[in-house]
Amino acid sequence: MNEILFFGSNQKPILLKNKSNKIIKPIQFKFENENENENENENEKQIKQISTGESSTIFLFENGKAIEYLNENIQKIQIENIQKVTVGYLNEAILTKEGNVFAKGNNINSKNPNEFINISSLIEDTNDRIIQDIVSGRTSIYLLTSNQNVYGIGSNRYGQLGNSSNYVFLLNSNQELFTCGYNHYGQLGLGESRKETIIKKLTKIQNIPKGKIIDIQCGNGYSIMLIENQNQNQNQNPKRKFYSCGDYTYNGLGKDENTYEFTEIKSSLFENDDDNILDFSVGNFHNLILTSNNKLIGFGDNYSGELGTGNIENKSTPIQIELPKLRFKEDIFNYHISCGDSRSFLYYYSSSSFSNLEEDLIKLFERKEFCDISFKTKNGEIIKAHKLILKYRLNQNENQIEKLQEIISNKSIKESNQIFEMIYSNRKINPKLYYEIKEIINSNEKIEETMKRIYLNEKEKDFIIERKEKQYKFPKLILIMRSELYRGMFLSVINDTSNKVTDYSELSNKSFQIFEYWIYSNQIKEEIQITQEIIDEIQIGIDYFQLNQTNPNLFDLLINKFNNQNKNNKKETIQNEKKKENCLIF
Repeated sequence: MNEILFFGSNQKPILLKNKSNKIIKPIQFKFENENENENENENEKQIKQISTGESSTIFLFENGKAIEYLNENIQKIQIENIQKVTVGYLNEAILTKEGNVFAKGNNINSKNPNEFINISSLIEDTNDRIIQDIVSGRTSIYLLTSNQNVYGIGSNRYGQLGNSSNYVFLLNSNQELFTCGYNHYGQLGLGESRKETIIKKLTKIQNIPKGKIIDIQCGNGYSIMLIENQNQNQNQNPKRKFYSCGDYTYNGLGKDENTYEFTEIKSSLFENDDDNILDFSVGNFHNLILTSNNKLIGFGDNYSGELGTGNIENKSTPIQIELPKLRFKEDIFNYHISCGDSRSFLYYYSSSSFSNLEEDLIKLFERKEFCDISFKTKNGEIIKAHKLILKYRLNQNENQIEKLQEIISNKSIKESNQIFEMIYSNRKINPKLYYEIKEIINSNEKIEETMKRIYLNEKEKDFIIERKEKQYKFPKLILIMRSELYRGMFLSVINDTSNKVTDYSELSNKSFQIFEYWIYSNQIKEEIQITQEIIDEIQIGIDYFQLNQTNPNLFDLLINKFNNQNKNNKKETIQNEKKKENCLIF
């Protein structure tokens, strides 16, 4: 069941029929097709992301599909395997799980602005077309590639090619912040001497408040930055504070006067050390903040009720917003905010149940077998872990192991175990602890992506499986983690230093290669053609290797792929027959 609260403008698009044009108090949002597709898994119908702009709103679901509310129409987006959506003022962009980006809008495709086109294919370097992230602003779109290069497309009237309101910020891995574009209100944070100018080249901002920049977002003529500083009390979470600069005219700045450098937004609502900022969103002229103490805070323009206060009074400084009772106290960290042009959403999203890959990783940690690194808690208890997993799950920095050692040395055994479970699975088992370790782990990388990196690194493969005139290399730890057959084998000869074994299963090499890739990724390679013979072999192989088949089930994946291939083959056959008929008629 989707849990979505909506408030603000109910025009362009009309989100709720037979309701007021202005929704001034948060109400439950329900889709018109809520009861369709009853045979779908509930997790697949779960909302994953909401992105809303000036005249459209896109809802992305867990199953990689999306629907769009555009003016008075509701339509399914004919793109599948969607990872992320982003809606600007005059454009929309969609990132797929394969790394392609499709976009539409007047500044993207002037001939047909309502048609999605593949803009990642426009990148000249064909080796740089796998897109990792996207951001869509008022008139332009930015693409971040897997090679960490940035490309822009759209309006460049003010030299911005960027984010919202004709200007952009770029933050690099060294915490250096650059900006360019329209600076009429001083919203770039470059100081009073450079306001009312257009910055046409990326310029480094010098006067940034101390601390780590967590996020920066752009409104219309103002900018808001979230910065994190280490709390003096080591047992408490790092303290997060908001800073803003630019125009206060429409109350989005959180202050009563213009500021041309980033200065703190002060409020008693932020002062509690136990209250951590979980999420925030900047709209056109309004802003919402969600905290770990179950508070929704807002300020800015409220002409359409987008602050959800029950009236349309603007708020120039932060206020707490009263909400209907939700599941806040149970899992507040799974709630997210999306602000657009005069409308707001608060929605619940939690990833579907643990995959078998995540389950196997946690089981590997809990069993404490084949560990090769130790950590000591504040009470002197020893916790054992695995270097290979930490090497890839922590950010690629030599000091991260030392930082993790320091964190564990201040934690109890219970807290330490939770930290390692979150590192191994990337799940927010304990939100407060998660935000404490977030900067040292690959929090934005899915477990499957981590495992693929191990798969691609031949140096990590220290064990050979010989079979039918071919050798397959694996990291021994991955075999132990994924296959009860090999775990039992290695436990029975724990002191054996040999690095080779012969596989006597009756699998063909093609079927074994499917196992090889699935062990790392929970996926089947796109180019693999599935036959009934392969399905029969895999069914036997699952039992032979004793694989965890909870979610996803390899056999089910094979059947689905096999059925889809047959459908496509039938379509091709029909199309070829029609071509033959047309030739004969001619």
